[in-house]
Amino acid sequence: MLSLAGSVQAASREELDSRIRALTVKFDDMQKDPGSRIPADVLRKAKGIILINLTKGGFVFAVQTGGGVAMVRNKSDEWSPVAFIRSNEGSFGFQAGGEQSFCVLVLMNTNATAQLAKPTVNFGGVARGTAGDNSSGADGNFDSPNQSVLVYARRSGLYGGVAFKGGGLSADRSANEAYYGKPVTLSDILFDRKVEPTETATELAGKISAYFGK
Repeated sequence: MLSLAGSVQAASREELDSRIRALTVKFDDMQKDPGSRIPADVLRKAKGIILINLTKGGFVFAVQTGGGVAMVRNKSDEWSPVAFIRSNEGSFGFQAGGEQSFCVLVLMNTNATAQLAKPTVNFGGVARGTAGDNSSGADGNFDSPNQSVLVYARRSGLYGGVAFKGGGLSADRSANEAYYGKPVTLSDILFDRKVEPTETATELAGKISAYFGK
């Protein structure tokens, strides 16, 4: 099931630009909502950010799939080009329902951003109960008492139960190759800057920086 859920057709450059624009709009909508916005001081301190759409559904055995983009900031506080990522996560336990989420993972230090250089990124997980029609705000932090990763989410749908989780985030290799015209890794894009930021990615970076506040 995980293999089937993770299989996608290669998207065109135009489709991927549209995907970035859609994530930019969702981020903007989140920030305009006082009940879900990420605080300006959190964004100002961020060393990296992940924007991702997730869909979860199943009964007893569930699959959560999704896609999004990651960006990191260098020592000059400049945002990197976008790297496309995807999520395939299986869980087993008492659970039922379906849910769609837009999540923003704010990476607060270089230890967190360094995870993006790994083949599979796994920040850990949280166990929670039922999500309402518009659960939002800070969802929790992964893998660190120092809050190295903060998660903000807006959800729709209903999902109940507690489950053991496995899997994580990984590079969407076909999307990155289609977008940049050559095979590139997450490290190539985010840290080694072997590609240049596109206009659409620059617009996303500008939107995030616009919410830094004074």
